[in-house]
Amino acid sequence: MDELDPVIHAQARLRIVSALATLDPGESITFPRLLELLDMTAGNLSTHLRKLEEAEYVLVTKSHQGRTPVTYLELSKAGRRAFEDYLEQLRGLLGGAS
Repeated sequence: MDELDPVIHAQARLRIVSALATLDPGESITFPRLLELLDMTAGNLSTHLRKLEEAEYVLVTKSHQGRTPVTYLELSKAGRRAFEDYLEQLRGLLGGAS
């Protein structure tokens, strides 16, 4: 059996990916909204998002609303696939535990 994806398996990153997976493909959420939903510190969220971005699981888009910078986050196709694979592997592990 393959191991669970270590990029996703870390608790904070699993929470991030799970939250982003609730969005429709191509839909994004702002950094402050995700921060509020997950009740994380900005530094902690940024660190874990960077790891997910390096793995190409999360797309980060920076823009401006007027003069205010805004960061949008979404799961990439690869991130969504990795999360689906992760869930499948987890179900397999749990099914074999009974």
